Amino acid sequence: MNSARAARSAGGVLVVAGILVAALSLRGPIVSPTPVLREIEADFGIGAAAAGLLTTAPVLMFAVLTPLAAIIIRRAGAELALLISLTGVLIGTFIRAAPGFGWMLAGMIVMGASITVGNVVIPVIIRREVPPERVALVTAGFVSMLNGGSLLTTMLTVPIAEMIGWNLALLSWSFITLAGMLLWGVHLRRVARARELGGERFSGERASVAASARVAGAQETRDADADGLTGPVPVPSRQARSIFRRPVPWLLTAAYASQAAVYFGFTTWLPTLLADELGLDAVTAGGITAIYHGVAIAGAFIVPLLTRYTRRFVPAIVIGATWLLLVIGMIVAPEWAPLWLCFGAIGHAGGFVVIFSTVVVAARSDAEAAGISALVQGGGFGTAAFAAPIMGAIHEATGGWDLVLWLSLAVAALYYVLLLVAVAAVSRSR
Repeated sequence: MNSARAARSAGGVLVVAGILVAALSLRGPIVSPTPVLREIEADFGIGAAAAGLLTTAPVLMFAVLTPLAAIIIRRAGAELALLISLTGVLIGTFIRAAPGFGWMLAGMIVMGASITVGNVVIPVIIRREVPPERVALVTAGFVSMLNGGSLLTTMLTVPIAEMIGWNLALLSWSFITLAGMLLWGVHLRRVARARELGGERFSGERASVAASARVAGAQETRDADADGLTGPVPVPSRQARSIFRRPVPWLLTAAYASQAAVYFGFTTWLPTLLADELGLDAVTAGGITAIYHGVAIAGAFIVPLLTRYTRRFVPAIVIGATWLLLVIGMIVAPEWAPLWLCFGAIGHAGGFVVIFSTVVVAARSDAEAAGISALVQGGGFGTAAFAAPIMGAIHEATGGWDLVLWLSLAVAALYYVLLLVAVAAVSRSR
């Protein structure tokens, strides 16, 4: 009995460790070129708008390929799909290292497509493998590690590039992906061995959790397809399509698009903006930018804490205010950038949690939650994908960052209004 309990515990630790290490490769690789964009522009002879495509391409993949990711997960299974995702990220990293801007952009597209699978499958794995009382904690840990990957690549790419060149510096980050593949490969081997020993039951490591999830889903959701509840990705039923006639899903989509536009725009151009506005060298600008990703590691846990002790709309008020503080601060007192970036870090980590927590509350079934989530992510990422090249084009046309920041403030204010209206609407309906 004790040995069985120890085996379950060891298996659970391995799954969580695999998820967290894999998460390092789901944002860091697409952020890693941003500290050396000036060098990339100079070496390839491209403008700022073209350089912005390096982050636009993977984000656009998030929006366009989510349905394909669902198919891959259904065919391969959740565990193997994550390994496929990491393998694709590794392949994309090597394609990106080939000479020429075209190869670099192609590598970013491959990485974005692969990361899309990881974005979709990790919440599924958490839902299946993690005990319900620990789901929120593991999810917050997952979001933190997404930001941890961005932190590492933003902070260290320039120092590494100064030693071996920016191209090899970007390639060096493949070791993180390899670590994730090795750790998840150990888990898959454990899964295969367990299936051999225990047949389809999967050795009991997740049987009780999976069974309780199926029972709960069957009792709570009547209009959802049964395979959708227990399969890798829930499938919206016909009733769930009514989301298109409700205002809240559209409000959340617009809010997420606004937040993601500011986030990906700043993520792409922040090192360059700091270097231009404050006269910083690339290493210092990259180090300050790392705050934007580093504080977010803790910021992911702020919303769950506020949600536990305050009313539903309080986290939305706090998170919306952090975005305004970020942009207003960068306009009024850019020399205080580290302080404003702390607020921005809390905003982009907590904003994700606020919006998708609201999705869960607004949905009336698992199938409807899947439909709203698909709408919010597809519309949000699809819109935000164009933020970086637009910001780059405006900067190129004006020769400065003032107009970019004022437009970012307008988008952040729009996000604040949309988020509060959506949360208020959901609260009234409960």
